[in-house]
Amino acid sequence: MRTFAIGDIHGGLRALTQVLNQLELKDGDKVIFMGDYVDGWSESAQVVETLIDLSKIIDCVFIKGNHDVWCEDWLKNDTVNPSWYMHGGKETMESYNDFSIAEKNEHLTFFENMTMYHLDDENRLFLHAGFTSMHGVEKEPFQKTFCLDRTLWEMTLAMDQKIAKDTSFYPKRLQHYKEIYIGHTPTTNYGIPTPVNIANLWNIDTGAAFKGKITGINIDTKAYFQSDNLPGLYPDEKGRN
Repeated sequence: MRTFAIGDIHGGLRALTQVLNQLELKDGDKVIFMGDYVDGWSESAQVVETLIDLSKIIDCVFIKGNHDVWCEDWLKNDTVNPSWYMHGGKETMESYNDFSIAEKNEHLTFFENMTMYHLDDENRLFLHAGFTSMHGVEKEPFQKTFCLDRTLWEMTLAMDQKIAKDTSFYPKRLQHYKEIYIGHTPTTNYGIPTPVNIANLWNIDTGAAFKGKITGINIDTKAYFQSDNLPGLYPDEKGRN
């Protein structure tokens, strides 16, 4: 069995299709999606539809991102968060123009059933953004942190890589897990178009919302697979600038 993690998608169905084609998924494989399926490019509803169909034939885990929280709220309550509307929500709403009420309700159920984090049998943690509790995710007081936190990532950026993991100087948040996989903060913000590994943390958001790519990574071999840059796949769109 192979296990893959796929970073932020942001409505880029064409890029997602490229990555899935490279993975050549087969029976027994598992795919962990890191959240932010919507908001950015023009095919958010189509991305969700594709993921629902994929989950019927392949073992999938869908982690909830902050953009997914906003979209879920809109599908459930017809609530348009102003910040969401400005950061991709408008494009997501338009992508649903040809979807029926029944189809929208099926998508709402998809969002409602997402998990905030996933911990596998090898003590590898997957979540959209990060967490703050020194005692691990199970002790996190506010679950919305899993969608929004950037302090975990920023802490690893500032780490002295010479610190040994078995010393008291090593960050306690990192000690709880064999590996941690996140998205949310694009590696392209730092001029890096590929996944970034610092200590036991892997960031696989490679900027699909903006000018980067969607990335899928085999979490055992660390081989990764990337789409083309999103602006080239959607030449008539701006994405989230």
